[in-house]
Amino acid sequence: MKKAIKTIHSAVYAPIDDLITYRAIPTRSIDYLDPFLFLNHHGPQVYGPNNRGLPFGPHPHRGFETLTYVIKGDIAHQDSSGGESVITEGGVQWMTAGSGLIHSEVSSEAFKKNGGEEEVLQLWMNLSAKHKMVKPNYVGLSKEEITHIAVADGKGFVDLISGTWGEHKGPIDSLSELTMTSIRLTANAKLEIPIPSGNEVFFYVVKGNLNVNGTAAEMHQLVQFEKEDGDITVETTTDTYILFGYGKPFNEPMVAQGPFVMNSDEEITQAYQDYRTGKMGSWN
Repeated sequence: MKKAIKTIHSAVYAPIDDLITYRAIPTRSIDYLDPFLFLNHHGPQVYGPNNRGLPFGPHPHRGFETLTYVIKGDIAHQDSSGGESVITEGGVQWMTAGSGLIHSEVSSEAFKKNGGEEEVLQLWMNLSAKHKMVKPNYVGLSKEEITHIAVADGKGFVDLISGTWGEHKGPIDSLSELTMTSIRLTANAKLEIPIPSGNEVFFYVVKGNLNVNGTAAEMHQLVQFEKEDGDITVETTTDTYILFGYGKPFNEPMVAQGPFVMNSDEEITQAYQDYRTGKMGSWN
């Protein structure tokens, strides 16, 4: 049985400074897909030599996790819990904000000097109430540290980051037991994706043209599926890149304000107070 498609949502153009950005969620047509909260698609764009790079200087977070895909270019990450790395093309960053930290996501000094192509995806993934205040953690993975699985009769790869795909296990242990991947397919490929019962699916087309369970989708579109169980069939007409994952909904109250995502207004107020009083760390 094929999983029914509810709606296909188009990302909205929402540039940040001089950075080309499309926001896939939230938009006027969709708030969030429990437990997936937010997705920004930055680029692709080309920076010239001696550029300012990415504009994401120090800022706080609490109550959720971020998964950042570096498709082109690089990101230099630093945070107040001690996490630090430069991730380049094909790598990912998984940050658990938990009880709170301050971090920055900027371009490396080499990229700012030399320029180049940049394309980045950042997905916010909610944490359940029991995990909201866990200790912050950061993991940066190079392309070589991700599990790559050949699929579609050799016409593609699943880049497994967390969870399982068949007998394979991803390198990240998700607190929320999320399965997170990117899927790269060439033209005229067909991929069958079984979805375990009771999961919410996240399916965003980064590039390409394809049919999903018989419905056409293209770059900058988020495919929302109905709650009923079923599998997914992808058939491509061009080279395609998909951000794909799934997980069990929390079905909990959710209050998001600025950089914090909690379960109540009171917890949001406390988050701002804790940030102002230095309880999320300091930035040197």
